[in-house]
Amino acid sequence: MRLDKFLAEAGLGSRKEVKQLIKKGQISVNQQIERTDKKQIDPEKDIVDYQGEKLHYQEFYYYLLHKPAGVVSATEDTRDRTVMDLFSPADYRSDLFPVGRLDKDTEGLLLITNDGKLAHELLSPRKHVEKEYFAEVLGVMTAEDQDRFRSGEITLDGELTLPAELFIDEADKEMSKVRIILHEGKFHQVKRMVKACGKEVTYLKRIRMGKVALPEELAKGKYRSLTEDELRALKG
Repeated sequence: MRLDKFLAEAGLGSRKEVKQLIKKGQISVNQQIERTDKKQIDPEKDIVDYQGEKLHYQEFYYYLLHKPAGVVSATEDTRDRTVMDLFSPADYRSDLFPVGRLDKDTEGLLLITNDGKLAHELLSPRKHVEKEYFAEVLGVMTAEDQDRFRSGEITLDGELTLPAELFIDEADKEMSKVRIILHEGKFHQVKRMVKACGKEVTYLKRIRMGKVALPEELAKGKYRSLTEDELRALKG
């Protein structure tokens, strides 16, 4: 890896900015001042210091975000705030992206990373990674609706959905509170499956992806790094 790329990845600044640091003699490699930004280094073996402080290289970053309503699951957008706008300057990186998407008005768990391989694994239709949602529904969800979800007989855009699980937590004459577990990720799938049963989702929140659940203490609009246990659970 080139030295200037390493320094930029370590968070010292842009490639242009770190080149100036190198020219000024503020970077050393293995205790020797280095003035060539093109120098090749091994991040695993070489010791790189900035003003006497050792720099650490991290290739992949993994964050768990509690997405609020009103922001879009994108890296940039010309009209709306994006989930990346919620990141502090210290944590923001141009290579970070959301794993999948939540609708603009949907809240809940969203993974942010720069690990394309893991993102592909989590989103691959062949993997059937579970996604659990909490929903408030206008209308009374019934045992018959549970059977329809479980049967895999609901059709969206001419395709059958995979069997899903519908748990009815509360139901009165007008409203229902339910949890839904999907094994795929079709466009607006929860809302459309509920609509196929003659009801309407009025509030939607993703509370789990795979074995990683949304922490109760994580406020809307906030994020934190995944723990080692959470990362192992996702990769497992």
